[in-house]
Formats: sequence, C-alpha cells, structure tokens
Amino acid sequence: MKKFIEEFKAFAFRGNVVDLSIGVLIGGAFSALVASFTNDIINPILAILGDPAVGLGWVIPLPGGSDGILIGDFIGAIINFLIMAFVIFIIMKSLNKLAAAGKKQEEEAVSEPVKDPQLELLEEIRDLLKDQK
Repeated sequence: MKKFIEEFKAFAFRGNVVDLSIGVLIGGAFSALVASFTNDIINPILAILGDPAVGLGWVIPLPGGSDGILIGDFIGAIINFLIMAFVIFIIMKSLNKLAAAGKKQEEEAVSEPVKDPQLELLEEIRDLLKDQK
C-alpha cells in the first residue's frame, strides 16, 4: 500500500498533471464567463433583432406536449463554441510562435559549425601553398 501511495504522489505532482488541472479549472471558469456573456448580453440583443417565431428565447412548439425546439438555446451554444474556439486558437497560435522563437534561438546557437582541428590545419597548409605560387 505504501508503494502505491508513493507512485500516486509521483504521478499527481508531476508537472504535466498539475498544469492540466490548472488548465481545467481556468477553462471551467472561462466557460462560465463565456456562457454568461452569451446568455446575458448577446442573446437578448439577437432576440430583439430576430423574428419572434424563431428568435432567441423562443420555442417552436411540437405536438405531443414536449418542450419543442429550443432554437435560442442551440444558437447560444454555437456562439459559446465559436468564442471558446477563437480564444483557444489565439492562445495556441501565441504559444506556437513563442516555441518557434525559442527553437530558432537554439538552432542559431547550435548551427555554428565546429571545425575539426585537422581540417583547419589542412586549410592553413593549402593557403600557404597558394601564397607560395
């Protein structure tokens, strides 16, 4: 049992798991913020502009006593998705740009060729022979 607990600690406190849990918490909070923005600000504006028969906040009734087709809820979900996808796209694009800049700096540092001392000596001999001609 003690070994199991030690393995769990090693897993739980590894950097990736902690980063993932922080990302999930921030994502949940951001999702609630986007949902509130969509439901409380965008949906009422679109409901004013929309046709009352299918506008946001309106339901197309179905026979049989069901709730009907909730057009407004579906459009709100689409708006939430688009906002979240756009923000994630911007974040990923920024992170990729930072990673590319870091990789480029590493490549520049490594790209300087290290000459073999024997090759340098041969080049010096070649240059001396050219000068003698």
